[in-house]
Amino acid sequence: MNSKEKTNLICKILSDRKATDIVYIAVENKTSLCDYFIIAGGRNKIQVKTLAEHLEEKLKKEYEITPRRAEGVQGGRWAVLDYADVIVHIFGDEERDFYRLERLWEDGENLTRYED
Repeated sequence: MNSKEKTNLICKILSDRKATDIVYIAVENKTSLCDYFIIAGGRNKIQVKTLAEHLEEKLKKEYEITPRRAEGVQGGRWAVLDYADVIVHIFGDEERDFYRLERLWEDGENLTRYED
């Protein structure tokens, strides 16, 4: 599975669980960290935690894809899952407004809003 396919799969899984305002940003020409950032929202701490846990479980069970690293999941305010070529950020509303990752990485052409 290439990084674009993985990005679309992750966005679909998050959307199916009612994540809000899902976007992905192509950063392969901006950093060596990864090819895509996915940014999604959860309405509260419980949803942020549940979205991250469900994503990790589904990718492992159905696709044998595990994150290299996962941070912040238990706190429920911000979770990051590093799938090598795709890094997923799931934010609560306040944290997303504070960090504004979209503004740091998008250049007007590389940000896509995910829609089913």
